[in-house]
Amino acid sequence: MKSFADRVVARVRELGHPLCVGLDPHLGRIPPLFRRGSMTPGDEATAAAVEEFLLAIVDRVAGRVAAVKPQIAFFEQLGWRGLRVLDSVIRRARDAGLLIVMDAKRGDIGSTAVGYANAFLGADAPFPSDALTVNPWLGLDTLQPFIDRARQTDSGLFVLVKTSNPGAGDLQDRQLVDGRPVWHALADALAEHAETMVGESGWSSLGVVVGATRPELAREARERLPKSLFLIPGFGAPGASAADAVAGLGGGLEGGLINSSRGVIFPASGESGDRQVWEQAVDEALERAVDQLRKVAE
Repeated sequence: MKSFADRVVARVRELGHPLCVGLDPHLGRIPPLFRRGSMTPGDEATAAAVEEFLLAIVDRVAGRVAAVKPQIAFFEQLGWRGLRVLDSVIRRARDAGLLIVMDAKRGDIGSTAVGYANAFLGADAPFPSDALTVNPWLGLDTLQPFIDRARQTDSGLFVLVKTSNPGAGDLQDRQLVDGRPVWHALADALAEHAETMVGESGWSSLGVVVGATRPELAREARERLPKSLFLIPGFGAPGASAADAVAGLGGGLEGGLINSSRGVIFPASGESGDRQVWEQAVDEALERAVDQLRKVAE
């Protein structure tokens, strides 16, 4: 199997854009077409509604984006039924040829980290994913089990390096004794590991998460991590423009995946109870996001 990085780059080149669609099924925003029962987490009808909705989304985006990114919290809140839905969605997406980036932000020590890695990475995993988001803030030793499993299975990792949430600077921007912010030190350490996971494309399967809402910081991250794929959230509904989102890619539209969740799966015009009208709304939202990304690369 090709490396994760090589698979991403091949898809992006084929499609001409790096859009990744986030699968974040906010219960309060599920369109009327799919809503069932009370839509509360404990209602068994809710899981069925979420499954029908997300399978329809996967069918709409198949062949049109490189990857989808399920956010596991939205499935876990539904209990065992939600994990069954996650399994169903993953398998539909894989059958459709989509790459799976599991947004689980796992991070722990020793055998616990091994368990998390085994759960998600590789074709034989219970929740088979092409890549996994990882939280490194317990220490760099927590990353090794994930790196080992990723290498064994030709999978990818996206390590949280510079996020765009309001409290990110509480720790990430703290100054070290040499004057560097903490996130710089993390990026520099990851660059060494990234070199060992470079594929034929020249890109590394050890990637990082860098938010789109601070493009100047994304450029700083790229300087420190010249070969890592970037997973870039924040494009669209969270407020980042297409120009902001591509700032960390390193030139053109190659070098990572740009995620849009709400902007694609919950278009403002998608509240109709008519299936054809809903499908058209999602298609238009997807095409709009793709066009915005392509235009900034012209």
